[in-house]
Amino acid sequence: MAKVLVVGQGGREHALVWKLSQSPKVSEVFCAPGNAGTAEDATNVDIAADDCERLAAFAKENEIDLTVVGPEVPLVAGISDHFKAQGLRIFGPSKAAAALEGSKIFCKEIMRRANVPTADYWIFTDATDAVQFVQEREEESFVIKADGLAAGKGVSVCSNKADAIEAIHQMLTQKVFGDAGKKIIIEEVLEGQEVSVLALVDGRTIVTLEPAQDHKAAYDGDEGPNTGGMGAYTPAPFATPELIDEVISKILIPTIHTMRKNGSEFKGVLYAGLMLTKQGPKVLEYNVRLGDPEAQPVLMRLKSDLYEVLFAAADGKLKDLPDLEWDDRSAICVVMASEGYPGPISKGHSIRGLDEAAKTPETKVFHAGTAIDGGNVTNTGGRVLGVTSLGNDLSEAKKRAYEAIKCIRWQGAWCRKDISDKARSSEPAPE
Repeated sequence: MAKVLVVGQGGREHALVWKLSQSPKVSEVFCAPGNAGTAEDATNVDIAADDCERLAAFAKENEIDLTVVGPEVPLVAGISDHFKAQGLRIFGPSKAAAALEGSKIFCKEIMRRANVPTADYWIFTDATDAVQFVQEREEESFVIKADGLAAGKGVSVCSNKADAIEAIHQMLTQKVFGDAGKKIIIEEVLEGQEVSVLALVDGRTIVTLEPAQDHKAAYDGDEGPNTGGMGAYTPAPFATPELIDEVISKILIPTIHTMRKNGSEFKGVLYAGLMLTKQGPKVLEYNVRLGDPEAQPVLMRLKSDLYEVLFAAADGKLKDLPDLEWDDRSAICVVMASEGYPGPISKGHSIRGLDEAAKTPETKVFHAGTAIDGGNVTNTGGRVLGVTSLGNDLSEAKKRAYEAIKCIRWQGAWCRKDISDKARSSEPAPE
């Protein structure tokens, strides 16, 4: 029987722990550092997600068969290289390959070389030059991105020049994202439906997961500032099999091929954030790990043994596996957040009603920013819980998720009320 270590402490990691622990081949799952939810479904280990030395030592000492890395920070720091150098099996890209997420400029350069469709872009290191560029352009809307990692918050979609100039000054002058904002990209704004396509890659073989749609804006109707994600659902009805074939042939395969030619072979999860424009799908961003909150509803629908799949991917043997099996039903994840998120938050409040929420049919409450304090579960982060439900259609899944949410209370808790509505408006009426 296998032992598995999941690295990270968010909702995606709780979903990974929950799914991996269901494998008949797995005897024990550890999570480092984990949260209050992973403590119920696994054994938490008090080691930070970016402490590669101690994590590798733990994996050796406890004879871990497979380590699965959730968040981007340790991947960009090179945790996979560190583990592999010590003969430890790990699922996640190398430091060189993780630069696809670690540097938006590197990502754009790879896409340009691979001829992958994406937004036009311009690179700046000087605020005066960037402001002058914006002022001289005819268009009013721009996307301003910090080059490096900024915890999902380094992107500003600006509908006018004043907002764009403010975003430029925040990154290059005020340095709100530190070194991550030393260089910025200014992009054209793409219009259309957003969809997330996640693929497991073992260097050569690509296996796509079921497509999902994330909701980045803080408030209903896609209003307000960008967040790490306020909810997601799957399947996304506009992500047809024909579209997925096009994404594989025109986006994923050229990217993986170009990465290999670049000397940075990709093994791990390649997450393509896409905009479905009138000219076809275009890449908004690449991530190098499962999305959060997309992982929660996607893994809820996965029927295949996740341990088997990730073990094969880590060993470069995805081609030997049968096709993934999926639950035909819909799944939705609604994020419950702390007061103030995505800005400064109020934390340390006791969360009530989790046991009651857990009684909702076909529902799992995944923990993200939680801890156990004196026997109580408290909120410790901006995104606190991902309430995730299955249903025969999105309407039923949404109804269940929000029923569970009604049970849960803490001071300042809030969520969006419209997760999945964009898809539900296109669902066929019941017979």
